[in-house]
Amino acid sequence: MKNTTTIKVSAVVALILIMSSSLKVCAQFDPMFTQYTHNEMFINPAYTGSKEALSITALHRQQWVGVEGRPITTSLSMHTPVWENKMGLGLSLMSDEIGVSSRKLMYISYSYRVQTGTKGFLGFGLMGGMHIQANNLATVPTTELNDPNFSNNVYDKVSPNFGFGINYTTDKFFAGVSIPRLLDDHVSFNTAGKAFTDSKLKPENFHYFMTIGRLFRVNENFLLKPSLMTKAVANAPMEFDLTLNSLIREQLWLGLAYRSSADMSAIIGLQLNPSFLISYAYDYPTSSLNKFTAGSHEIVLSALFGYKGKKIVSNRYF
Repeated sequence: MKNTTTIKVSAVVALILIMSSSLKVCAQFDPMFTQYTHNEMFINPAYTGSKEALSITALHRQQWVGVEGRPITTSLSMHTPVWENKMGLGLSLMSDEIGVSSRKLMYISYSYRVQTGTKGFLGFGLMGGMHIQANNLATVPTTELNDPNFSNNVYDKVSPNFGFGINYTTDKFFAGVSIPRLLDDHVSFNTAGKAFTDSKLKPENFHYFMTIGRLFRVNENFLLKPSLMTKAVANAPMEFDLTLNSLIREQLWLGLAYRSSADMSAIIGLQLNPSFLISYAYDYPTSSLNKFTAGSHEIVLSALFGYKGKKIVSNRYF
């Protein structure tokens, strides 16, 4: 009975992938992050270098635990200011797996930052890189030996992609808008079953990201940091992530988040010192998915390293 269930579930996942490819559904999808403020460079390249230190962040997300073929995402990002904080350079790496489909993403980011007033910076960012998309349907267990509909559908395709963004930051406020992936780089199959990529610039498929947040110091031991991220694409409802984080005694982060029509989240983090942060988020689905999964888990490790002998002496809130 267990093997039969596995075959059915795997076959459904594979069938969805085949249908998506044959219908030329856009495969340009962006993994979701509950703790997006720790991984913002992947969303907006204008964020590059804004920490005024070498910033390294690792993130791992297990989504919909208990569901076979669930999304699993791992990312590593690093960025640093250059030329007296007027520019920023960064590198983002990501692995994203869903069922028998996987993507590897690599981006180099650049930003140019202009100081506005005494505390504000206006940043303009560009990012460019590649996607390696793979689909191994041959690993799907089937009742028919050497089923040609599965054994021949194995591909590993590389395609370029680009993005840009703008953001504004102060020590208590941030706001940004970006289009991180400009090219529609879906994978399609020809009549012979051979996979190919057809990267095109299609404004109707652009995914727009908008973020905004503010820091409120209630007293010397308690801070509040509400933030909002909205995601918009043509012919689809706008989505939003609303988060309220608090920092207690500059050490303990506690937060709640809501993702529209998807999840409620709880966040807890430990600021070990101004340079090192570990943070965990648990998502519970508010949709009918809660019948099949206990939720999603996400963990972030973040570190800041001063340069030119400059020591990190205070927390970076954005």
